[in-house]
Amino acid sequence: MTDKTITFYDFPSKKDGVLAWNPNTLKTRFSLYYKCLPFKTIWVEYPDVESTLKAAGIAPSSIKPDGTPLYTQPAIIDPSTGAALSDSFVIAEYLDKTYPDTPSVVPKGTRGLQAAFIDGIIPCIAPLFAFGMKQSCDVLMNPRSAEYFRRTRKEMVLGGKSVDEIVPKGESAREEWKKLEAGFGKMAGWYGPQGQGNDNSNRFIMGENPILGDFAIGGWLVYCKNAWGEESQEWKDIASWNDGRWGRLLESLEEYFPK
Repeated sequence: MTDKTITFYDFPSKKDGVLAWNPNTLKTRFSLYYKCLPFKTIWVEYPDVESTLKAAGIAPSSIKPDGTPLYTQPAIIDPSTGAALSDSFVIAEYLDKTYPDTPSVVPKGTRGLQAAFIDGIIPCIAPLFAFGMKQSCDVLMNPRSAEYFRRTRKEMVLGGKSVDEIVPKGESAREEWKKLEAGFGKMAGWYGPQGQGNDNSNRFIMGENPILGDFAIGGWLVYCKNAWGEESQEWKDIASWNDGRWGRLLESLEEYFPK
């Protein structure tokens, strides 16, 4: 019998009790769990992504500013069809088309809206990057990935500054954290009023069932909880914002939680 298990490429974690943490790959991990599709994980360190995906026959997801190909995770290989894909949105649409009897994560007519929704998340959580880069390196990444991440982000993203240097401190930290809270407040507006009691009408962005946009925000929530820890003030803040919406959203996604 042919093995139909999907191969899924993800980043490993060094933190005890944390299986998956990267917000980008979590979108695909959530999708695979939600659809109940069998998969196995290949754990790939940051400096090995390009060589690993090339060897697997997976095309680059985009092009770098210098014109060279950019290889990123998540990525999958589906032995049922021979498909080898990267990019969470591309993967989600492929899974919907290939496995139509499973719950859809990009329902018909929502493609453009979901693309805009997911793109809109990054400006809302922008302050998180200055806080989180160092946290990712120190807490979540294995040493090889942390060294690579620090070096490449300093060169390509941070204008020569290190991930340690960009962490807000003192009054700047308080101001940036308030900006992050405001960003989450904006996203809360996208969901609309929260239901009361057993009313799950606005539990997810389209109602009672999650879609890729929910998994995108959920990925960032999982990341924050893992990066700072469940008992940290940072996670307690985020989980409590907007009358506890974000803590409840993550609880609602636990059925599809990356374990």
